Amino acid sequence: MHVRLTKDFTFEAAQTLPNVPTDHKCRRMHGHSFKVEVSIEGEVDPVTGWFYDHARISKAMNPLLELIDHSYLNEIPGLENPTIENMCAWLWGHLAPQLPGLSEIVLHETPTARCSYRGN
Repeated sequence: MHVRLTKDFTFEAAQTLPNVPTDHKCRRMHGHSFKVEVSIEGEVDPVTGWFYDHARISKAMNPLLELIDHSYLNEIPGLENPTIENMCAWLWGHLAPQLPGLSEIVLHETPTARCSYRGN
């Protein structure tokens, strides 16, 4: 049986988007309550009845959350232009080596705006 498991995480952070037009509101300092969905896909073990331990996802994600939660994202290497598109790719780059089967990262910057990323 092929399944997809998703674990959600949240963090608060400030940012500026330095590459948008100078009159765009997101060029100014602002913050978001972000939500990240990390999805893993694969086959269920018929003996255990499960596919993946959610704690494994948390173990990979927690050091990243410590770095980005309540931070100014632009100061983090690789996030100098922290659009949600770039943030998804940054998260993927850090998580993929640790999470075999990583299939998608969805990053919500507001309750109505998000980006989905499925790797290169």
